Amino acid sequence: MSQLWKRCTRCALSALACLGIVAAIAGCAQQDTRTVVTVWSWEPSMSAVARSFEAANPDVRIDIKDTSGYDNLNSAIQDGYGLPDVVQLEYYALPQYAVSEQLLDLTDRVDGYEGDYTPGTWSSVQLNNRVYGVPMDSGPMAFFYNQYVFEEAGIDATQIRTWDDYYMAAKKLKQIGVYIAADSGDASFYNAMIWLAGGRPYSTSQDGRTVNVDFTNDVGTRTFTSFWQKMIDEGLVDTHLTTWSDQWQEALGAGKVASVFSGAWFPSLLLADVPGTAGLWRVSQMPTVNGSTAGAEMGGSALGVLQSSRKPDAAFRFVEYACHDPDGIRIRVAGGAFPADTASLNADNFLSRTTIRDARGIDIPYFGGQEFNEVFSAAAERVSVGYQYLPFEVYARSDFRSTMGQAYSWSRQRQALDEAQERKAAGFKDVQLPENPGVKVALSQGLELWQKDLKEYAINQGFTVQ
Repeated sequence: MSQLWKRCTRCALSALACLGIVAAIAGCAQQDTRTVVTVWSWEPSMSAVARSFEAANPDVRIDIKDTSGYDNLNSAIQDGYGLPDVVQLEYYALPQYAVSEQLLDLTDRVDGYEGDYTPGTWSSVQLNNRVYGVPMDSGPMAFFYNQYVFEEAGIDATQIRTWDDYYMAAKKLKQIGVYIAADSGDASFYNAMIWLAGGRPYSTSQDGRTVNVDFTNDVGTRTFTSFWQKMIDEGLVDTHLTTWSDQWQEALGAGKVASVFSGAWFPSLLLADVPGTAGLWRVSQMPTVNGSTAGAEMGGSALGVLQSSRKPDAAFRFVEYACHDPDGIRIRVAGGAFPADTASLNADNFLSRTTIRDARGIDIPYFGGQEFNEVFSAAAERVSVGYQYLPFEVYARSDFRSTMGQAYSWSRQRQALDEAQERKAAGFKDVQLPENPGVKVALSQGLELWQKDLKEYAINQGFTVQ
């Protein structure tokens, strides 16, 4: 009887185990029935957005892949497999993928959305009057400066309104051994400054197939290039430091570089890269050529759905949640993103914000208690909408280094020689003079090379060049 009982018990337990396995398998099968949407994004808050979306949409699972740059996307498109359903694209890159018909036309899905976003961001997701993405964040340009260093040089940075004001401030900073800015050759910065100066060097037909590149005759391009050449020639800009490099961060932290022109997304990165200067920095409107309130974008991105996606409806539902739904936007803004929608930009709790949340979840008054979002919100409303990107802008920016880079390289060598000569004249021993860089390569010459390359590339890719 005892053995029979044991056998029965074992059978019962085995049956229960089998039922457990079956239940587990059934559970897995149930989970696998959810539609999986793959999202490629570098936005830090995207995982939190995905979890919130899944809670409200239990039939969809979001698979986030942390990506930046476009090499992986281009390779996946070329190979034809491993593609995401949703992709984060910077505004300058979006036309390239729209023209090549990689992005799903969202026009009918976003009917009525136009008034919900700033003019600059909404215009940046369109091609040929069709919409290929939903604005996610924005980067209206602002003037970030170390107030302590400016005051040490006797400068009231709040009074810098024009490029002449900026130039005079740079000269005063140089007297105390400080550069007002660093620029070793950055296409995104150069293009944004041309935009700010009213430049329109690129023109593209509505269908994106006919282009023109004209740095030579564009007034805004010439205006900024002439101004920046003067700044570099007089040693007011450090041309050695590459933005985001360790050396650049150290220079900002040590007060050797006193300001940065950047997009409104910059505060959280400034806090992460230069935490030791919390409380010293402030933000102001961009100085312009003549002191006008014109604005430009530097950075910012949208979410788009790839044409190749086999689940476009589910993919768009996530795009809509992340970029248009108040809950999705709130999560991203809390994580440090700068919004593109007007409701967030005008919200009292957004405009009155005085702190930035760091990686530990601690709110830091990085700008000394300043309500910095007021500056960014005003800048967003001032962005002019006439600027166009090339339909091969990703390539254009990569080509900047090999063309415009020649002018920056000459400037770096010249700057190194001048600094060594100054040290030698001051009596420093064992100063080795670098090799003379030879005949000057001006920024205008670099632009000529860049223009030539871009036109040749456009022709080779089948575009019509005016």
